[in-house]
Amino acid sequence: MATQALPTRDDFAAMLDEMFGGADSFEGRVVHGTVTAIENDLAVIDVGLKSEGRVPLREFAAPGQKAELKVGDEVEVYVDRVENMHGEAMLSRDRARREAAWDKLEGDFAKQTRVEGVIFGRVKGGFTVDLNGAVAFLPGSQVDVRPVRDVQPLMDIPQPFQILKMDRKRGNIVVSRRAILEETRAEQRSGLIQSLAEGQIIDGVVKNITDYGAFVDLGGIDGLLHVTDLSYKRIQHPSEVLNIGDTVKVQIIRINKDTQRISLGMKQLESDPWDGAQAKYPIGAKLSGRVTNITEYGAFVELEAGIEGLVHVSEMSWTKKNVHPGKIVSTSQEVDVIVLEVDSDKRRISLGLKQAQNNPWEAFAAAHPVGSTVDGEVKNATEFGLFIGLDNDVDGMVHMSDIAWGVSGEDALALHRKGETVQAVVLDIDAEKERISLGMKQLERGGPSVAGAAASGDLRKNAVVTVTVLEVRSNDGLEVQVGDDGPTGFIKRSDLGRDRDEQRPDRFQVGQKLDAMVTGFDRSKKPTFSVKAMQISEEKQAVAQYGSSDSGASLGDILGEALKQRGGQ
Repeated sequence: MATQALPTRDDFAAMLDEMFGGADSFEGRVVHGTVTAIENDLAVIDVGLKSEGRVPLREFAAPGQKAELKVGDEVEVYVDRVENMHGEAMLSRDRARREAAWDKLEGDFAKQTRVEGVIFGRVKGGFTVDLNGAVAFLPGSQVDVRPVRDVQPLMDIPQPFQILKMDRKRGNIVVSRRAILEETRAEQRSGLIQSLAEGQIIDGVVKNITDYGAFVDLGGIDGLLHVTDLSYKRIQHPSEVLNIGDTVKVQIIRINKDTQRISLGMKQLESDPWDGAQAKYPIGAKLSGRVTNITEYGAFVELEAGIEGLVHVSEMSWTKKNVHPGKIVSTSQEVDVIVLEVDSDKRRISLGLKQAQNNPWEAFAAAHPVGSTVDGEVKNATEFGLFIGLDNDVDGMVHMSDIAWGVSGEDALALHRKGETVQAVVLDIDAEKERISLGMKQLERGGPSVAGAAASGDLRKNAVVTVTVLEVRSNDGLEVQVGDDGPTGFIKRSDLGRDRDEQRPDRFQVGQKLDAMVTGFDRSKKPTFSVKAMQISEEKQAVAQYGSSDSGASLGDILGEALKQRGGQ
């Protein structure tokens, strides 16, 4: 029996040529090979060609790890060239892994399944990830659900990623670590929410603080602790009572499983200070408190932690009307208040600031009874009178009919100016309605007393009255008085009669009575009289009544008839 000779290398090469159509067909393909030797940092691999190839050991290990390779191991390599200038095959483990990886990644991307990779480098805008041979780009925004300051702890560690997009022709792959974390977090949140219940008390850690509240980590899911649920007392900002990292005990107030939002509270774990508020704060009680907030409509006063009452602007001052509360009180000021109303259901207490102080109208009435004289400054003039500033910032009003005898309307108001100091008598006080009535004419010399003021008629301009001579001034005229107790006035020398002979003051005597016409009032509000004006007025009336242009009667006849008629009355 003939012995069959063993095939040689040339025979093997010939068989490969026959199988693959020649050695050139190896190029650009991934083939199996055997490690025949390890020299320094290179692995010698036989893929069945005329010569072996050498591949760096680092291509057989993941980034940052040592290659676990020994002689006899079978590996897949990529044939770049069958033979180089040195007669060796040019092989690449990286290219082989890359090609194999792309095939698998395309399947994973189509199925939207997770892939495993290792972050091994940093590039502009993100990081590079080794996906078992294929290099992908990880944008900085896709590293974590929150910005990461130091990515070093995440590098060279196998971890899952989600492929966002890939293009094999261009060799581009974009992956996300954040998508994996969000998906995992959503699964954890869903599971945790199912284990929580409204009313449950749980410990949490403060993760973030905002103007409107704090976010508390309940062990994988965050809940919002609103500033209004921190405490029964007023808190301007959550940082007043909380710090990031604090462990707090909270109660679950509401759970929205659709939106996965959880509302938390801390004050719910405290006793409600409003329980029994009506008994603790009876109406009329005088209390001390601290001003916590000031608005246009009033000021809030804290009576105790969690109990605040409102002092409405109308209850802040007896005398300062239409003034912003901030001009009466200031924040943190300690004030005394009176309880006006309590509504425990609506958690409201109405307080009075002015009620805790003496009523200035009652104090004025006690110090200045009706009939007393007061001094004050003209603060304002209205269409119906003058407002006079009095003690304790209260105002009294002088009606225009009480400014001066015989003067009314605009003439009376024009007698005084704003800022002028005047003297008046108290006519009436109504403390409940906060009204003080004053009179100025009642203080004039010879004027009616307060009690008799209403009974005496006011002097009117152009009225003819009977006056009594009080004093004869030979060079000036006469000082006269109306009636027995009426106002005093003056008749100038030129007004004593129409004729020059009648204008001599010395023809009159003290105590003599005569008729005169009221012609006006001087700056001191004293009336001025004129006999001359009365004579002229009577003459005009007589002519109108008894004479005409064609009657033929003389002026003397007309006056004689008028005097006769007057004497017969």
